[in-house]
Amino acid sequence: MILLIGSGYVGSIFGACLEQARIPYQVWPRQDLDYTGLPALTDYLKEHRPEFLINCAGYTGKPNVDACELHKAECLFGNAVLPAIIQTACERASVPWGHISSGCIYNGAKPDGSGFTETDAPNFSFRQNHCSFYSGTKALGEEVLAEARDCYVWRLRIPFNNEDSPRNYLTKVMRYERLLEARNSLSQLDEFVRACVACWQKRVPFGVYNMTNPGSITTREIVEIIQKSGVCRKEFRFFADETEFMRLAAKTPRSNCVLDVSKREKAGIAMTEVHDAVAIALRQWKSA
Repeated sequence: MILLIGSGYVGSIFGACLEQARIPYQVWPRQDLDYTGLPALTDYLKEHRPEFLINCAGYTGKPNVDACELHKAECLFGNAVLPAIIQTACERASVPWGHISSGCIYNGAKPDGSGFTETDAPNFSFRQNHCSFYSGTKALGEEVLAEARDCYVWRLRIPFNNEDSPRNYLTKVMRYERLLEARNSLSQLDEFVRACVACWQKRVPFGVYNMTNPGSITTREIVEIIQKSGVCRKEFRFFADETEFMRLAAKTPRSNCVLDVSKREKAGIAMTEVHDAVAIALRQWKSA
């Protein structure tokens, strides 16, 4: 049995994936027991002995990371303190586990244009003192788990799929009044979840994995695919540059980055090329 902590946007997709694959799982009964308490979590794990634990809990901010600037205590706890609690409980109970992290701990790409690998130090964190509070806490969370045993750290990056949702990046692109042109790695959410589960099923080595679709894509390329799909026929407008974006639309800097996925691919975990994944999602689009 797999124990699933968190039932939000990402956690619900994990639940659907496990159910479809007929993998026995249980969602943590937070209404009965608070998983943020180390003694209670440790006792629960020792009593129920799950085969594996997946942590989807965290603090992202709604509708976007600007909200994290207003709720710093909750953000810090959810993204850095809670992973440490779960790590300690899992190690005391000898339960292997996986943690949902973020690729937003990087910004840009390497000088040669290639993506950041799992061994590259974050360049968008508190240590550089120029990041969003959200990115800073996610980088801190990875520092906390640097010596974790029997643990996967899966980096999610700008999730999207074919379901119209306020949390879906494609929905955001179609609804924002103006867009910032940037190049990014993205994660097709359903593929991301299946890839994470496959890590456990295939028993790939524990460690950090960039779980994004191969390649990178610009905002304008996404707009072109949307326009070709016919899903949205509005006229898309762009900010002149990041300076205008920060002045008019944002309260905190945004991470725009490219990640290298060769480690995941060498482990035999495949995902669709990002342009193709976006096009497929729009062909299968389900409006709210």
